[in-house]
Amino acid sequence: MEPPRFVVDEIAKKIAGEIALSEDPGSTLKKWRELFDVGVRELAKNMKVSPSVISDYEKNKRVPGSKYIRKYVKALIEIDRTRGWKVVNSLAQIMFGIKSKALDIYEYKRSVKLEDVVHASHGYVVNSFFDPHESIYGFIILDSLKSIEELDSKDFMTLMAMSYKKALVFTKVGTGRPSLVAIRISQIKPATVVLHRPVKLDRLALRIAEKEGIALIVSMLDSPEELAEKLRMLDVQQPFS
Repeated sequence: MEPPRFVVDEIAKKIAGEIALSEDPGSTLKKWRELFDVGVRELAKNMKVSPSVISDYEKNKRVPGSKYIRKYVKALIEIDRTRGWKVVNSLAQIMFGIKSKALDIYEYKRSVKLEDVVHASHGYVVNSFFDPHESIYGFIILDSLKSIEELDSKDFMTLMAMSYKKALVFTKVGTGRPSLVAIRISQIKPATVVLHRPVKLDRLALRIAEKEGIALIVSMLDSPEELAEKLRMLDVQQPFS
């Protein structure tokens, strides 16, 4: 099963950080290569370098810079992808636990305005509670069906706690009622809720959003992947307003 993008990104950062901060970077490079069960020749082929280059770095004959570390980690993850994500998924369970149940989790490097989230999601606000200048600090994307079927109450509340001052996005939405009811009973609320292409929006969902003081946004982008990409881009582009 392919892991969420944020999981792959965070694992890559962890590996790269460990190598960069290691007092013995060669041994750390070798450790991760062996953990991924990748031979020197296979890794060298993926990186488009000679096997002797890999060996030199692992024997500390060369000091790895950020460019090399990035290329090294990227190659390990790409090889694991071709093998069905065996190592990455194993690391994800250890490192993230419940967080790996989300489709995507992203923390903004700076706050973004709620109105920019609306524009980025190609959405519209369906209730009256809307402060365009409210600060949003990231987003979490959940598959609404899997959330109901696979997450117990403790797991869901953990994800809810993580959504504080963030946009909580639900995909595969029918009426939106179950998602909003779950938010209603949670002590910690997201800054805003985005429903991706709901089949038919339920009136109770609207009332709950209004009562809880949460802007309820409907996004009409084609896919959850496109929605995640648009929301991530708010970190690097100028605000819409």
